[in-house]
Amino acid sequence: MADRHVAVGVDGSVVSVRALDWAADEAARRGLALHVVYAVPDRDEAGPVLAFAAARVRARRPRLPVLTVAAEGDAVRALAGASRAAALTVVGSRGLGGIAGRLLGSVSLRLAAHAHGPLLVVRGDRPCDRRGDVLLGLADDADDAGTDAAGFAFQEAERRGARLRVLHAAAPRHGASEPPAPVPAAVPGGERPGRRERAAEAVPRPGPAGPRERRPRGVEGEAGARTAPARALLEATREAAVVVVAARRREGRLRPRPHSLARTLLHRSHCPVAVIPAQ
Repeated sequence: MADRHVAVGVDGSVVSVRALDWAADEAARRGLALHVVYAVPDRDEAGPVLAFAAARVRARRPRLPVLTVAAEGDAVRALAGASRAAALTVVGSRGLGGIAGRLLGSVSLRLAAHAHGPLLVVRGDRPCDRRGDVLLGLADDADDAGTDAAGFAFQEAERRGARLRVLHAAAPRHGASEPPAPVPAAVPGGERPGRRERAAEAVPRPGPAGPRERRPRGVEGEAGARTAPARALLEATREAAVVVVAARRREGRLRPRPHSLARTLLHRSHCPVAVIPAQ
């Protein structure tokens, strides 16, 4: 089943320890077990790192069930496999900048192209329990790819008791660099209003029933930027708890395009990024 646990990749680095803390908090918030995965050439090498990870989780979350898994081989392959049965897979990002940040070899970016379910890439330096908004970033050409992301974003805001903000933004196209211009999402003459409206309508609205703290404090729709690099959305990630974005499957595999909104956020977001594959 896809709702049994949260999976997290570790490697002993400071970055992966932050991802571990986030994953433990997310698992506790969902009432799920945590699976800690360490991919190594030889399973005998995994003991110390996994023991440290398990001890840290138990110290912070004594009641959280924890399972450690040593996997041989490539980290992306191991975590992609783990994502098949996970409600959420968590991995750290080194946040490389400049030329290095644009390379295709980072684990987080490669995993975003292979994960079989929601992937949370921990960026920035904020704690998991930060009282910020949940952002839903909808690409300018959003269609059915945004419906699963909308559902995930609503549930995440519900779990956190946070406000859900919906922003429409365009990712870079052919190196475009003009400043962003706000455009109402549904005004006559707006770009592709039909697709935008379908994606926005996929966001459930808070209902009258249920405990107040289990519902988002509000769903706020906003205009976004027409042009790259979705500066309004990137700026909003400075104060957000997490940003949610969809990624489409192409030829049976999730592949964020070079200038996609998901890829832009994975490289430049100031807060963790939840990448949701379209089904």
